[in-house]
Amino acid sequence: MLKNKTVAVGVCGGIAAYKTCELISLLKKAGAQVQVIMTKNAAQFVNPLTFETLSNNFVVTDMFATKKTWEVEHISLAKKTDLFVVAPATANLVGKLANGICDDMLTTTLMATKAPILLAPSMNCNMLTNDAYVQNISVCLSRNIFVIDGEEGFLACGDTGKGRMAEPAAIFERISSILLPKNDYKGKKVLVTAGATIENIDGVRFITNFSSGKMGCEIARNAMERGAEVTLVLGKHSVEPPNNVKIIKVETTKQMYKAVKDNVAKNDVIIKAAAPCDYAPVSVSQQKIKSEELTLTFKKNPDIAKAVGEIKGDRVVVVFAAETDNLKANAAKKLTDKNADFIVANDVTQKGAGFNSDTNIVSIIDKLGVTDYPKMTKKELSAIILDKAKTYLK
Repeated sequence: MLKNKTVAVGVCGGIAAYKTCELISLLKKAGAQVQVIMTKNAAQFVNPLTFETLSNNFVVTDMFATKKTWEVEHISLAKKTDLFVVAPATANLVGKLANGICDDMLTTTLMATKAPILLAPSMNCNMLTNDAYVQNISVCLSRNIFVIDGEEGFLACGDTGKGRMAEPAAIFERISSILLPKNDYKGKKVLVTAGATIENIDGVRFITNFSSGKMGCEIARNAMERGAEVTLVLGKHSVEPPNNVKIIKVETTKQMYKAVKDNVAKNDVIIKAAAPCDYAPVSVSQQKIKSEELTLTFKKNPDIAKAVGEIKGDRVVVVFAAETDNLKANAAKKLTDKNADFIVANDVTQKGAGFNSDTNIVSIIDKLGVTDYPKMTKKELSAIILDKAKTYLK
């Protein structure tokens, strides 16, 4: 699978370093040549001999170690690698990479390489949300460095939250997608909507829903990685949107409606993964309402999916249905009403399938019938959706 590919694996000093052993094993089984560079702190968690045994290559730990070859080592490694993955990537490493600091073999080689870089961060949840780290990782993302985050869970320090390194299988999958891109959407234009919309009540309050934008952002990222020119119409969201896509930020449903209508004709595939508010208050106070009781009257918002279906022509249209009851019946009706090619339906009351989850459990319905899928990550589901949409392209 990865035969004739060279992957450099950087290992930083973190408890998650033990997981990198499995990642190297997966890379070797896939036929890749693996070269490991460890920081001195990483060697406190996993002995270099372990990585040498797994990779069948000398492990670099010291810039000034006795040379095994006559090459300038960090330049040689930087040139011959097809992809550079750092797992775990600590806050220290991310800060150095963002600010161009090269004080060891790992950071020096990263600075010298022209290969794609993939970071798998691992740190305490409070460090992950620290302003300095957030700024540094944003700088890395702006330079087209890939980042794969792990799921929330129990951390080695005893806290519970984000900060776990992604699992080796997920990192391997991401490496494979970077090194062996499908490129089957090259020359195609894809419009994706993601996130929630908001509707103001007064000067400080609004209504919205629980959509995080994760599903739509994963679809946009996957489409971009497969060669598409992507436009992402993005509402309220809680995830980092993908790089290298055109982003149109919106707040209200009317704004999303206009952004989508303005761009339908320019795209081959339209995927409506956002959760726009169906209703908006009839009147909005510019000042904060301070009455003891508050009664709101709502009006129906424009139906974005239906409007797209009416003008779709030869374009592929995919819609979503987030339901709490009668999932398949409601979704099938929506498929017909919106004139879509297929609909992705999920029961948001199921554990692992609701809003703001990293996973989903869906049924995909088209004119030929229903296909049920088990629980999977939203990244995995995004690939299935794009694979199916591709079959409708003319």
